[in-house]
Amino acid sequence: MKRTLSMLLLVALAAGATGCSWEKRVKNLSDAEFDHYYALRPFMEDAQRKTYLKLKTEEERNAYLKELGIWDYFYKYDAAERDDIVAGDVQVGWTKDKVLMAWGRPHDRQKLAGRQAQRSELLIYRFEGHEDGSILIWEPNSKTEYKAVRFFRREVILDDDVVTEIAEKNGWE
Repeated sequence: MKRTLSMLLLVALAAGATGCSWEKRVKNLSDAEFDHYYALRPFMEDAQRKTYLKLKTEEERNAYLKELGIWDYFYKYDAAERDDIVAGDVQVGWTKDKVLMAWGRPHDRQKLAGRQAQRSELLIYRFEGHEDGSILIWEPNSKTEYKAVRFFRREVILDDDVVTEIAEKNGWE
């Protein structure tokens, strides 16, 4: 699944539809800033995202991410891997952190037993497909859901924090 920057922006703005005016500041970020902000959102609390978006300059925002200790979560990967994360191109072999950066926090997660791993987990993501072919990660209070022509989910199995299986299923349940 490839996502364009405009689709990512749409998802981020839809996520901000909860009435938080500070979330609307996402549109003022440069393309590179938007990419790392979107990737690092799952590792920030609401108050931290608010602080980040209220900072005036890119230098201040980057310094804040470094101060939080999350800057390297994204920038430890080479440019090609960062492009795959931004594109949402989740693959078998990815780490849990890369999945979280690509698709955000899952809609649901469950521990799995009986697998050949010390720790196994199922992450469930909801997606909405639109008439124009775009695919968006569904967010609560989405302003785009009513336009969707298809709803589906992707189930990601992690064994010891590494993706071992990805399955796509119709519907959300």
